Amino acid sequence: MTDLSTTYLGMKLKNPLVPSASPLARDPDAAKRLEDAGAAAIVMNSLFEEEVTADEERLDHLMHHQDIGHFEASSYLPAGDSYKTHLESYLEQLEGLKAALEIPVIASLNGTTPSGWTAHAKQLQQAGADALELNVYYMPADMTQWADAVESRYVNILTEVKKQVDIPVIMKLSSQFSSVGNFVKKLEAAGADGVSLFNRYYLPDIDLETLAVTPSLKLSSSVESRLSMRWIAMLYGRVNMTLAATSGVHTADDAIKLLLAGADVTHMCSALLHHGPEYLAEVLEGIEQWMQEKEYASISQLKGSVSHAKATDPAAFERSNYIKALNSFDSPDSVWR
Repeated sequence: MTDLSTTYLGMKLKNPLVPSASPLARDPDAAKRLEDAGAAAIVMNSLFEEEVTADEERLDHLMHHQDIGHFEASSYLPAGDSYKTHLESYLEQLEGLKAALEIPVIASLNGTTPSGWTAHAKQLQQAGADALELNVYYMPADMTQWADAVESRYVNILTEVKKQVDIPVIMKLSSQFSSVGNFVKKLEAAGADGVSLFNRYYLPDIDLETLAVTPSLKLSSSVESRLSMRWIAMLYGRVNMTLAATSGVHTADDAIKLLLAGADVTHMCSALLHHGPEYLAEVLEGIEQWMQEKEYASISQLKGSVSHAKATDPAAFERSNYIKALNSFDSPDSVWR
C-alpha cells in the first residue's frame, strides 16, 4: 500500500495536501468538507494586524468618548464590553475548528510590525493552534530603506514570537528578496521551523474610466508553482526545516513536481476556491495513482529525488536553464516565419 504520510513542522501528516489560508477556513462546514476530502491539516484565514489595530482604536474611542452630551443618544452607542473584536472572533473560530476537526489547525498572522504580534501569538497557542504561520506581508515603499533592514524586520518579528510560544512557527515569504537562500538560512538560525514559498502579492490595477487605483484579485495558475519548485529544489538538503510549497498547486501533477523538488507539503487555495473542497480528493487520488505507476512506495522515497542536489542536471535549476528555455521556444508557422 502506498504510504502518503509526510512530516510538516514536526507533525506527522497522513498526506502532503494542506489547504492554505483562505475563506474556506471561516466556514466550519467547508473546513469539515476539506477534512473529509483528505486534507491533512488546514491553515486558517489570516488575522490581520490592521484589523486588530483598528479594533483597539475603536474600543479606545468607545471607552473614553462614550458621552456625547445627550443621555438618550449616548445610550445607543455600544458598550465596550459588548463589542466583539476581530481577535476575539478569530480565537472563537480557532476553538470551533479545533472542536470540529481531527486534523491539525494552523493559525495565521498577517502584518508588518512586531507590535502586538507576540501577545496575539500566545493567545492563539492558548486557544489550541497546533502551529503558527507568520505572513509578514510587507511592501518596502521607502526608497531609502536598505535591503538588510527589510530582512531584519522579518527576523525580529520571528524572534519575538518564538520567545512567547512553544508551538512550531513557519514563515510565509514572498520571492522578492535579493538572495532567497541566504535569507531562509537566516530565518532558520533565528528559530523558524519552516518556510512557505511563495506568497503572492496582490497587485493593484488602474481603472481607465475613473483613474482610480483599484484592488485586483486573480486566482493563481499552475505555472506559478514553478518559482516555488525552483527554490525548494535549491534549498532541499541544505536546511533542516519544513519546506512548504504554495501558489499554483492546481493539479496532482503540480503537487508531484513540488514533492520531487523537495517539498514536505503542498498548499492549495485557488483550485479549491474554483472547484470546491471535494476537488482535493481528486488531486490526492492522482498523486497516489502516479506513485503506483512509477512504483514509489512512499512520499519519503520520492521527496527531493529531483532536487538540485540529486537532479541529473542540477544546472537546469540555475541560469543555464534560462538560455535553454529561450532557445527551445518554437513559434507557430503563421506568426513571423
